[in-house]
Amino acid sequence: MALVRWQPFSEMENLRRQMDRMFDELGGVNSQITQAWTPAIELQDTNESIILRAEIPGIEGKDLDVNVTREAVSIAGETRQESKKEEGRYFRSEFRYGKFQRIINLPVPIQNDRVQAEFKNGILTLTLPKVEEVKKKVVKINLGDSQGAIVGDVGAAIAPSESPATGDVWSDRNS
Repeated sequence: MALVRWQPFSEMENLRRQMDRMFDELGGVNSQITQAWTPAIELQDTNESIILRAEIPGIEGKDLDVNVTREAVSIAGETRQESKKEEGRYFRSEFRYGKFQRIINLPVPIQNDRVQAEFKNGILTLTLPKVEEVKKKVVKINLGDSQGAIVGDVGAAIAPSESPATGDVWSDRNS
């Protein structure tokens, strides 16, 4: 008898999918709507911003609707079928036509009033600058001084203070 490793997280994911399918069937959701196409994305984190790239082939920029909040990006659009009359019939068509929407939750808050966008060759690139609070700040600690002062990222020295309860020396920007 072979031992099979139990993977509880994959079991829970299977259960979630089955329950989603059951509720979709109860709610009368069309199976084609649940299998709607959404653009593939890449999220890249830099020190200053988040770079979002979405692959949206066959759509013009004027047919896209992009909305950006501090926490998420919504990309919506529509692929339209060409209105040519052809004499032949299709044996198979895997093209998808119709509306689509994708909402991407961002890992950190961004400054949505400073977003830069570029749409070229079916690739939408959004540069989303991070808010100042979440940018990685480097703090240099100056240990050469006999006082033990800590120099912050702005260059201001912060003097250590003593905790009244324990007598430990600590420093805080807000003290």
